[in-house]
Amino acid sequence: MNQKRPLYQRVLIISILFIAFFWVLINWLLWAESDASNANILSLGDAIWFSVVTLTTVGYGDLYPVTFTGRVIGVSFLIFSLGIYGYLISHISSIITMIKEHDKYGFNGTDFRNHAVIIGWNTFGRGVVDQLIGVNKQVAIVVDDKNQVDLIRELYDKEKVFILYSDLQHFDLIAKTNIKESAMVFVNLNDDTEKLVYLLNIRKHFQKASFIVMLDNANLKQTFINAGVTYAISKNEISSKLLASYMYEPDVATYSEDILSFAHAEEDFDIKQYKVLESNPLIGKTYEEAFYVLKKQHNTILIGLSRQTETGRLLYKNPTEPLTIELADYMIMITNGKSFNHIREIFGTEEGYMA
Repeated sequence: MNQKRPLYQRVLIISILFIAFFWVLINWLLWAESDASNANILSLGDAIWFSVVTLTTVGYGDLYPVTFTGRVIGVSFLIFSLGIYGYLISHISSIITMIKEHDKYGFNGTDFRNHAVIIGWNTFGRGVVDQLIGVNKQVAIVVDDKNQVDLIRELYDKEKVFILYSDLQHFDLIAKTNIKESAMVFVNLNDDTEKLVYLLNIRKHFQKASFIVMLDNANLKQTFINAGVTYAISKNEISSKLLASYMYEPDVATYSEDILSFAHAEEDFDIKQYKVLESNPLIGKTYEEAFYVLKKQHNTILIGLSRQTETGRLLYKNPTEPLTIELADYMIMITNGKSFNHIREIFGTEEGYMA
């Protein structure tokens, strides 16, 4: 079955046909006028000039056909000029509208890298995006409801948030979020069963992407990990721990909640992680040495280290055994808004996981 040509191709083809048709009319006009004794259209240039001023409805009157056939051709120019204008104006408007629509709904794609991709939109997803924007991360959001596009666009800047309207099963279109170069994909659907089925499908198309889900049922955590999710987090598990902490250690709970969110002001504290690059001045130092340097010079507390090994990622939480800072480690620390920019400059990298 033949597919319908794109709009711009149809406009191009019809425009070429119109030009070819008018070229025939021009030559026919020149032939019709060439034998008339009182003719003033005597050359190809005259015929082209007459057709141009006629098509543009200017009509200077310096050149005009004197034969019956020539006048019929002149009338044809007038009639078809109206058709051309109507056709071109309507279709050019359609092309402009299509371009704007493609941009609005994300069909042109994004060049975001090391960003977060969120599949599905709700109030919880908005909270996640707010936190990511707060730590200067870019986000691509996939929605299957056109009405949500305008709502999200009103909330966030295009430089920070890319929105794609798509059927969630249209994985070729979802690829326009540049999902292959994302840091993490958050599957933010309604229930755990829907999340699991979707995860199994999307991983067939983007096997190297890292996925994270928030579960309603903590018992399914291992099932999701077996299905290929990188991180499976239970809502109830987190909320119950925080609630119990508020009941018996309210100050600890308040502190925990504060440092889990991004620092709004210079005096606010936040937990951050930075990848150790070759330019990091602490590379080669022991954990203890790095701890004292960060505390003394930057009022920052080193609380842990993450390292990729052959068997997976190891998290050292305030280790007591001798440990040297190595290339590609992740240093985990508590820092405030005032020290954040300085730490970022001397480490030569943004916070967060880097794929």
